[in-house]
Order: sequence, then structure tokens, then C-alpha cells
Amino acid sequence: MAGKRKADTFVLGDRPVKRIGYGTLQLTGPRMSGPPADREGALSVLRAAAEAGVDHFDTADFYGPHVTNELLRDALAPYPSHLTIVTKVGVRRNSDGSFNLAQEPQTLVSEVHDNLRSLGVSVLDVVNLRVIIGNGQKPVEGSIRERFAALADLQRQGLIRHLGLSNVTAAQVAEAQQIAPVVCVQNHYNIVHRTDDALIDSLAKQGIAYVPFFPLGGFSQIQSSKLSSIAADLGSTPLKVALGWLLARSPNILLIPGTSRLTHLRDNLAAGDVDLPAKIISQLDGIAQQL
Repeated sequence: MAGKRKADTFVLGDRPVKRIGYGTLQLTGPRMSGPPADREGALSVLRAAAEAGVDHFDTADFYGPHVTNELLRDALAPYPSHLTIVTKVGVRRNSDGSFNLAQEPQTLVSEVHDNLRSLGVSVLDVVNLRVIIGNGQKPVEGSIRERFAALADLQRQGLIRHLGLSNVTAAQVAEAQQIAPVVCVQNHYNIVHRTDDALIDSLAKQGIAYVPFFPLGGFSQIQSSKLSSIAADLGSTPLKVALGWLLARSPNILLIPGTSRLTHLRDNLAAGDVDLPAKIISQLDGIAQQL
């Protein structure tokens, strides 16, 4: 990775979006269930993100359930034409907070209609198929043909503009591409979790966006003395440097860090201003091997 100027945008579907977007998951209540304690505060964060130029919002109807989609609708609808809202299907959430797998084709169709209703739109910009095979904690090989074909049929009906994938292997991406174009892949990836290095490079060559979830480590944030030392030398924070490293990693990486606080939103958006010289990037590249 050379220390060169990062591109500000990358194409997602049929339009360029800024490389730092916003993920809505943290707007839900405790344990990702129910509404936020401060609903007006959540609406303010979404509006502030849009006002700051964020044009890529990531959500799902099973967040809450229904909570983040309805917050997006109440905060931003009618949606500006330049805004891209990406949702995902493959899981359903019960009112008691428990999860149900929703991988059957007919269930995926129902989920798409749920998202249409809760977002208040007639067509969804991008729908990611969240693939769950085994315990769902990581990608597992297995055919996704039937479930992806069900979404491709809805795309042909005009209910979905673009399709993406989440929690998938390279082979599953290739299988899906035989059915319909794939515009983005959303997998677990960050400065210490580097399993998808080859996949990212392959997608970049195809002009396909890669959207890492858990970009800052997931439910427990990245802990690295080396990262902290580098951030201190740069006069920055470890998490801001970790996001900056992702932006420098490949031009097709789009970030969707989430927060329920305006101050954290500003910090996340400022990651694009972090200047990482080639020497620093090389040091950051080695962190994964040290942990």
C-alpha cells in the first residue's frame, strides 16, 4: 500500500458515494433491541450526518426490529435523490429481542416488503443478502443460489435497484454473479482481522465496493499498543487511525461506522482527513501479525 492521496468517493450501484458513510445499528436500544433511550437525539444524529454530506446509510429492518428503518424515515424522508440507503435481509428479530434465521426464499421476499414499508419507499436502493450457514459467525462455504435468485427476481420486478452480499466467501460471490450483478460485499474486516485481503483486491479490480463491518473491532474495540503508539505520534486517536488505514487499504472500501453521539459522528467523519505516510501504513499492516 503506497502512501498516496485517498479517493473521496467510490461507486455503489449506479452512483458515487462518499467513502465514509453511516451505520445505524447503534441507534437501537440495549443489546440491539428496542428503541433508543433518546429518540430525538437519534434523529438529530441522522440529520447531522446527512447535513455533513453523508450519502450512504446502512440499515436493516431487523435492527430493533424496525427501529433504525423508522428512524431513518422520520429523520430523512422524503429522501434526497443523491442518498443511497443499503439494507439487508436474512435475519428476523422478534419483539423479545431474539433472532430467527430467515434464509428461505419466500421469507427473504417477505423481508424485502418489510423494508419497503418501514423505510417508506417503493424501491430499495441496495439489498444485501446476509448469508448464514452454520452458526453464522463467519462465512462458510455452501450454495446461496436459491436465496440470491429470489432477490434477483424482486430486482427484475423493480422493487430493488441493486444487490449485494454479506458474510460470504469468494466462491459465493462468484455464484451470485452468475445470477445477477453484485455491487457490494459486506464482511468482517479491520486492521487486525485480515481474512478478506485477497477478496478485497479481487473486488476492487471489478469495481465492486467492499464494506467492512466491525471496522473498529466489533463489540470490543481494537486493542493494540502499536496502534496506540502510532496514533499518538500522529496526534490522532487509535480508532481514527484504524479507520484511516481502511481508507488507505483499497479505493473500493466504504466505511459505515455508527454512533449515537454527535461528537463521535464528527470524529468518525474526520477519519478521512488522517494522512498516513507509506512508512506508517507499512507499520500498521504488521499489527495483525503481532496480535
